[in-house]
Amino acid sequence: MTKVSGCGVELSRNCSVKPLETLSYVAAVTERIKLGSAVMVAPLHVPVSLARRFATLDQFSGGRVIAGLGQGWQRREFETANVPTSRKGARTEEFITAMRAAWGADPVRHEGEFYQIAPSEVNPKPVQAHIPVLLAAFAPAAVKRAGRIADGLIPVASSAEDLRGIVSTFHDAAREAGRDPKDLVVVNQAPWPVTPITREPIGDGLTFLSGSPQQIAEDLMVAREIGATQVYLCGGQGLGLDEGLQAGDVDQWLGLLGEVIEAADRLGVLAP
Repeated sequence: MTKVSGCGVELSRNCSVKPLETLSYVAAVTERIKLGSAVMVAPLHVPVSLARRFATLDQFSGGRVIAGLGQGWQRREFETANVPTSRKGARTEEFITAMRAAWGADPVRHEGEFYQIAPSEVNPKPVQAHIPVLLAAFAPAAVKRAGRIADGLIPVASSAEDLRGIVSTFHDAAREAGRDPKDLVVVNQAPWPVTPITREPIGDGLTFLSGSPQQIAEDLMVAREIGATQVYLCGGQGLGLDEGLQAGDVDQWLGLLGEVIEAADRLGVLAP
């Protein structure tokens, strides 16, 4: 069991907690940070139900929510939820349309191939006029879909060249849909779980967005030049945190992240 310090919660090592419920706790103890999921598999949910959950969190947080969604890839998840694995992309695209409808004016209605919403009132509505929807995508078709319909993209790029290709495809699809890429965000996720943040520099075998704070800051500069607007660093690889949180682990992890921020600031990477 792993005890989360200060929360009075004990979790098993392989436990994966629900994101929106966890973010409700975070919303209660914060005031300014954005609260996003990265990511929830859209076809495993009901559009109206998930729309209401996001809107509820948006109300509790004063309008700080970002909806990070994906089409999913693990067959076992779909089998457990009794959801067909076929046409995941089309399901996800329609899911977003239906969810956005639920956030809009009443009466809400949607008639689609996969989802139907009879004319009804759906509450609560979000504080934001439009909760940003970011799509996780790796395959070209999924990246193009994000460019057409999403407010941003969450890719995982293991190299700068991978990221360059993904961002180019994303921006091209946005332009073809009559959208301005400058209005969209790219939240590049470090290639977890193989990416470590380490105290000392890494030599051979260094992957993108890994290594010492200085090495990561230099990669952040490259990512920004390519078109990433934000970067998502996760986990505690290189610190032994994959074996379970111990007393002081979180402080150590946050300390290293602080050093990444300081190094990035010295390089002028951070937004003003």
